[in-house]
Amino acid sequence: MPAWDEYKKIAKARGALALELYVVETTPIVTAEKIKETLPKHLAYQEQLEREGKLFLAGPLSDHTGLSMEGGGLIVYRACSLQEADALAKADPMHVRKVRNYTLRKWLVNEGSPRISVGLSQQSVSLD
Repeated sequence: MPAWDEYKKIAKARGALALELYVVETTPIVTAEKIKETLPKHLAYQEQLEREGKLFLAGPLSDHTGLSMEGGGLIVYRACSLQEADALAKADPMHVRKVRNYTLRKWLVNEGSPRISVGLSQQSVSLD
């Protein structure tokens, strides 16, 4: 398997986007009640990162049944390096307060077709 930079060159050479993002999977390590106590600070932090253009996407993941939203979460950062993305993850109140653990990985976005619809007169946005 080629090294990261070589793989990115190969992807770009074949016409892929090769957008480098950073994915955090965060998992609970305490009770749901303890996590809920930290949720307002976590959401405020996410909103701040969104305003700064550092948060690409984020949201909760279900548990393995798909029925409960008390599972983990997925956060995708725009960052210049793995170290910068790690600093963003470490500063998240969920991780500062040690109510969740996280794993961090680079993600090279090559394929897909997200559909975004913007209705200016209705002030609406939808993502499929």
